[in-house]
Amino acid sequence: MVKSARNLEVDLHTIDFMREVIGELAGTLQDVIGFAESRGFVSLVGRRIGERLLHAYRVAWDEPRLDREQVADALVDLKRRIDGGFRVVEQSDEEIRLENSRCPFGPSVHGRPTLCMMTSNVFGTLASENLGYARVSLDETIAEGHGRCCVRVRLRPSVEDDGGREYYAAAKERG
Repeated sequence: MVKSARNLEVDLHTIDFMREVIGELAGTLQDVIGFAESRGFVSLVGRRIGERLLHAYRVAWDEPRLDREQVADALVDLKRRIDGGFRVVEQSDEEIRLENSRCPFGPSVHGRPTLCMMTSNVFGTLASENLGYARVSLDETIAEGHGRCCVRVRLRPSVEDDGGREYYAAAKERG
């Protein structure tokens, strides 16, 4: 009797499969068009995802704009919902510092720091569109071989060049 594929032991699950697809896509982009250009593509996707999440959290909180505490809570919550391990380490009117012990992309992120642009853009979009400005610095990342991610979201412009990316609220959001 021939076994049905449905009954075979094949290690294939939706989330793991999607992580692998995204990881391979990022790796291929890095290899074919280069690191800077691939970061640009992933940044565009991150911005669009960030805009959707911005709307979702505003609707869920029934607020036209989130305050700093809500933004920090949303950043941790959105990563938790996609199996990340983020937590707020410190927050003030100047910045929100976060650490991550588990990447939502799983092992597929190793050697593919392009994927970190998703975090930068989603965090930057949520913070800037609610608080007016954000500068996201990825000080350590799992993708680059660290055991954790350390992310700083500065909430005020600074002359210090920490390699972060700046995000500004859209004109209609500024107040």
